[in-house]
Amino acid sequence: MSSGDEGLLTLTIKMRVSPEPGSGQELINLMKRYREALNYAIEVVIGNKALSLGKAHKLLYSVLKERCGLPSKVAQDCYREAIAVAKSWLRNPKRGKIPKVKTLKLWLTQGQSYKVKDCCIELIGGFKLEIIGWDRRYDSYSNREARLVYRNGEFFLMITKQIPKPSKYTPKGVLAVDFNEKEIVFGNGVVRERRETAIERALHYKKLAEKLQQKYSFSKYNAWRRRKGILRRIRHFHRKACKIVEDWAKKVSREIAELAKRHQYAVAREDLSYRKLSFWQCEKLGVPIIPVEPEQTSSICPSCSSRLKENGYRRLKCPRCGLEEDRDRIAVLNIERRALEQLEPISGGPLTAPTAPQMTGVAPNRCGEPNRPFRAGRRSALSIS
Repeated sequence: MSSGDEGLLTLTIKMRVSPEPGSGQELINLMKRYREALNYAIEVVIGNKALSLGKAHKLLYSVLKERCGLPSKVAQDCYREAIAVAKSWLRNPKRGKIPKVKTLKLWLTQGQSYKVKDCCIELIGGFKLEIIGWDRRYDSYSNREARLVYRNGEFFLMITKQIPKPSKYTPKGVLAVDFNEKEIVFGNGVVRERRETAIERALHYKKLAEKLQQKYSFSKYNAWRRRKGILRRIRHFHRKACKIVEDWAKKVSREIAELAKRHQYAVAREDLSYRKLSFWQCEKLGVPIIPVEPEQTSSICPSCSSRLKENGYRRLKCPRCGLEEDRDRIAVLNIERRALEQLEPISGGPLTAPTAPQMTGVAPNRCGEPNRPFRAGRRSALSIS
């Protein structure tokens, strides 16, 4: 999911589809021709700086139809995608070689290249695909551009839709999030939660892929690139690692967003350029997001702003007020404090960290002890089941 126009959210609905018997190979051949045409179109667009539809149409339309054998609407979608890829590549200050598409996919336009009718997808060229399963919650919203992808012997159709962005509430407090390679910690003055990240599990499969590459590499050439079985296995390990991280990120981000929504909190996070953890669930549920400056969140006392000192493994102590806490807990409290300062102009008055009487159903020995250290894997009564 991604943010779209003002007041709208753009999301992607993934459908598993199956072509009619006997038409699967013909559809794959069309997608191969499209891939070849797309790579050619990207080079032409970049080489001639044909970033407008009119200029690209003059250069490519007849060539894509005659040389690559694409239907007229598919040819138009092809150079439209080539323009999008070229613009993205040109905007990248660290761009390398001209991008080359390797996956089998089709860019489709609603009403022209594809139509959804009942439980079938009708593609230009007379192809029909049966929808095997999809998320029906967004059927009432109109379909937009789509992508047909062929991967591992299966066809998938990704349809984009736009839904109204929910209005955000005025937060009553802050749920702070601190992220590192091994763990993610989120909470405030009352809530304390810690979750292990999926990076270690993902690295296991990355290492398996690297071992295969080393085993089948020689001084003159890399044999693993030429042996299809080994290459497929390496790619499988890399896909497995990516899926582990993506699945974990979706689940944890949803847990954080639902917890914040339930108690009318804003979610505060460090304002870093890139994180695997996505916060689109917050946008989807109307949860306010507050980015804060990341400097010194783990080295300054959240109570008196004094410089903290090491007091054991990953524990810090304030020499001035005596506060002693886990390093991650210190970061959470500092993020919460900075977010509350940003919320004061919005709320019309000063906000303070939430205290135990504001919450219900919280065991004091689980969440009420300010100096109790975290334990990995513990779940409070506020956890999402």
